[in-house]
Amino acid sequence: MPTPYQTHIGSFTRKSTFFWAAVGATVGLANLWQFPYLASLHGGGLFIVLYLACLLLVTLPLMITEAVIGRYARHGIVLAMDGLIRSAKRSRAWMAVGRLSILAAFLVLSFTAVFGAIALAYIFFGALGRFSGAGAPEATAILAGLVSDPGQYRVFMGWHIFFLVLVIWVSAQGVVKGLERSLRVVVPGTLVLMLALFALAAWQGRIDNAAGHILAMHPDDFTWASLKAALFHAFFTLGLGMGVWAALGAYAAPDTRLKRSILAVVLMDTLVAILAGLMIFAIATDGNSFDGERGFSLLFVSMPVTLAQLPASQFVIAAVFLLVVLVVWTTSLNLLEPIVGWFREWTGAPRALSVVLIGLAVWLAGLASLLSFNLLAQERFGGATMFRWLELVTGGFLIPLVAILIALFTGWCLTRHLAGRMLGAAPRLFSGIWFWVMRLVLPLVVAWIGVQYTAFSLANLCDTGSTAVWCDQPGTLLSGGRAPAAEKPEAAEAPATSPGAESAVRKTAPAAAPLPPREDGNTEGAGEKAQKDDDILYHSV
Repeated sequence: MPTPYQTHIGSFTRKSTFFWAAVGATVGLANLWQFPYLASLHGGGLFIVLYLACLLLVTLPLMITEAVIGRYARHGIVLAMDGLIRSAKRSRAWMAVGRLSILAAFLVLSFTAVFGAIALAYIFFGALGRFSGAGAPEATAILAGLVSDPGQYRVFMGWHIFFLVLVIWVSAQGVVKGLERSLRVVVPGTLVLMLALFALAAWQGRIDNAAGHILAMHPDDFTWASLKAALFHAFFTLGLGMGVWAALGAYAAPDTRLKRSILAVVLMDTLVAILAGLMIFAIATDGNSFDGERGFSLLFVSMPVTLAQLPASQFVIAAVFLLVVLVVWTTSLNLLEPIVGWFREWTGAPRALSVVLIGLAVWLAGLASLLSFNLLAQERFGGATMFRWLELVTGGFLIPLVAILIALFTGWCLTRHLAGRMLGAAPRLFSGIWFWVMRLVLPLVVAWIGVQYTAFSLANLCDTGSTAVWCDQPGTLLSGGRAPAAEKPEAAEAPATSPGAESAVRKTAPAAAPLPPREDGNTEGAGEKAQKDDDILYHSV
């Protein structure tokens, strides 16, 4: 095993690569299947302003902190924390921060790859015309046949392997020849493809109506629930708490203006979310409202059905899901980096071997989520499948805990001098705000988010008929817990769950037709309007 601080894990050769890599890490499935729904539900343009404020005042300081930790140490999150702990002469117990972040990245990547597999299959389904003339029941059946049919799980596994091979092949080429070259081409290409699809939506004449729902100000829809939705979305869709930003900071070229680049990334992520929201609303709805559509149902049922009505629909559907695959693929590449970097620094193994070994481990772990939708759909503990528990543990516990610990360590354990040196040159006002946000604001806000996420997730499990102990308690015990059937909490407030866990694919399995198949494979209720409180994941896939 190499001596600490002697392992060089690589660096980018161009300063603009950090920006493109960071955009690839932040633009995820939530931008496609969650943001447009939230904006239309919570006041349109007012929600966008609130979301941007949450990004700038709450999550931006944490993004900067994780990135400067990596740049200061020029190592992944584990060795970077080791060095800071030694410099500050603090307890070795703080090493848990780095290790938990690697575990979180590993678990999130394991089920993000499952969603990437579904999107990859849909490129071919669209190109081969499987959605031609399809309605909602037919589209639901196609999704169920891929995801929930126990007799077809080997096909699903094949797509899963295919997607992971694409990720592993690029990552194994190295930081420069693989990661840097790919992201500098793929991320701008993804944005160009999104603009082309936006132009298609405009050509169809629906953009004006979409803008009326997403960009126009609707104060009557703006409530305290809007603040909760904005905070959830801002925190869970930027790849925080998983060592990604520390890895990108470590790779950043020496002359990269890190803080300015991160601000540009935040603004770009918001712009992409708005653009994607307009595009999705315009081409995947009836022009009036989402009618509750989001997550799995929006992306894998409503979208193909609507696009199938367009001229050259096979090409259009394939292009749309190519966009989805590129989004999940760049996210997966970024999630893989902190894990590979940690493994190399720990073992001294060559990069190619490290990537292959980690890739195999991710594939094996991903089978737990994949099989939760078919063969193991009936194997439940506390009312949830293995996928649901993996998603709940990462979204409700690991990621918020890592974020809180990083904020506390930076704000209370580092001296002002060391923290300032790590942050680098910055206006005095910015440095002061950053310091106090890390010290007081972030720990409290993220703790609240984690508790709310966990409470709503556990409450939603009770809807599956679970006899778990928390289902026997009053709803107030779960911070709002289970609402009566007629007054379920808004989906925007509750964390989602499914291989649609937009938590990169974070959510519960498909729901009743015409929604995606549920985790138990049940497709009853065709034509009914199903509840989707748990149909969306926040992890930034």
